Amino acid sequence: MKKAWPCETIAVVCDTNGSKAALSTLTGAATGMKIMVVDVKGPQDMGKAISTLTSRKPDAILLLAGDRIAGDGSAAATFLIQRMAAIKVPTAATTEAGVKQGAALGVGPGTGGKLMSNAKVAGVAGVAVPAGATVL
Repeated sequence: MKKAWPCETIAVVCDTNGSKAALSTLTGAATGMKIMVVDVKGPQDMGKAISTLTSRKPDAILLLAGDRIAGDGSAAATFLIQRMAAIKVPTAATTEAGVKQGAALGVGPGTGGKLMSNAKVAGVAGVAVPAGATVL
């Protein structure tokens, strides 16, 4: 992700208990970046998560595909994507479904190794579509 967008701080909104393995993998892969984890236990926590993200304004948000609360395809992920785009914080996903849902960028095992972009959302979030990205 750092190659596609120069980021220093990546935020992840997830149920930390249910996403321990994914968070561990992300932490290991994100050398040179700060990871801000916002723990949510249910949809009722999304408003508080948005407030935290708005005040701390990370460079990007990363959706964890398998998270039971804010994973790709969930209503909470859609809510998160929309609110973050409105304040110019792009969201990235690890699946093609996440990009179709509204994440500006998708890269990872769920994209078949391809870099994908949602050009419309990237424009709203104020970020450029990375060179070589498959535009959905």
